[in-house]
Amino acid sequence: MPAQNASFFWLARQPSVVRRASKIALIVGVVLACINHGDAILSASLTTGGLLKIMVTFCVPYCVSTYSSVLAIRERSQLIEAG
Repeated sequence: MPAQNASFFWLARQPSVVRRASKIALIVGVVLACINHGDAILSASLTTGGLLKIMVTFCVPYCVSTYSSVLAIRERSQLIEAG
């Protein structure tokens, strides 16, 4: 199936996209968690709400990376088919 005709969610579940997004989420998520919640982590005063916010912090770069990868795959597919 040509990438430009594939559904967003089909492309988003491809192993290469999931691997890339997971690596980005791990790196960026750790940095953001330290910036936003470092004081609570270091003082061992992290609440359940804080833990939930940290989990969401990791989801944001995952979603951004996935979205970017899918758009790049579709664009590359269009360039290849046009060329």
